[in-house]
Amino acid sequence: MPKTVTFIGNGNMALAIAQGLKENYKIEVVGRNSTHLDDFEKALGISIEKHALENFDISDKTLIFAVKPQNLQEVALQLKGKAKALFSILAGTTLENLQKSLPSQTYVRAMPNMAASVQASMTTLTGDIRLKDEALELFVAIGKAHWLGSEKEIDIATALAGSGPAYLALIAEALTDGAVNQGLKRADAMVIMQGLFNGFGTLIQEQHPALLKDAVMSPGGTTAAGYAALEKAGVRDACIQAITQANERAKALS
Repeated sequence: MPKTVTFIGNGNMALAIAQGLKENYKIEVVGRNSTHLDDFEKALGISIEKHALENFDISDKTLIFAVKPQNLQEVALQLKGKAKALFSILAGTTLENLQKSLPSQTYVRAMPNMAASVQASMTTLTGDIRLKDEALELFVAIGKAHWLGSEKEIDIATALAGSGPAYLALIAEALTDGAVNQGLKRADAMVIMQGLFNGFGTLIQEQHPALLKDAVMSPGGTTAAGYAALEKAGVRDACIQAITQANERAKALS
């Protein structure tokens, strides 16, 4: 009999994770609004157990806690019992805050990113080491998953993997604008940029960024000229500062 995973919350990220788990797990979803729960079930494409939030008993359940961080206390007060395992995807919510708010035998923080919606998330995890294997098994269902040794590291990882899609989107848009500025049609530039990122995503799995860059950049060539312009504009330092500022914000929120 498949193991049951109980989602507290029925938003987009919960749906993305459930899509990855539905083949091997029994899905149970808890929420405030019955219409939203019906919509969740329809989008998931399978029959699920649906429950009202108020007085729901979490005793001995494996929970994926997927509400908005600011709603943690409000939602926790409506639940009863003590969970077996709690996997939280609440950004900026520490293990200590989870322990104070919601009774469970064990706790793990998980930080997926928006690519979970296409089963290609880079999810970082930390918490009770006894849950490491189970956590990795759950979250590889939506892409890649990596266990970290501390909450300090997961805040940094959030700045990289969690916020990273926004930074790469900016770069993708800017490169496309550059091609349009030089005379390429917008539609053609978009197709080429998408192909570029698709191919790069495969290459970067196999090669160190520095080696990949060196392989593309011949002496005195077009890539070297463009690369020099990026360095002159401070793109490298801007990327480093983006991670620094996002990490500082993550720490402030927690």
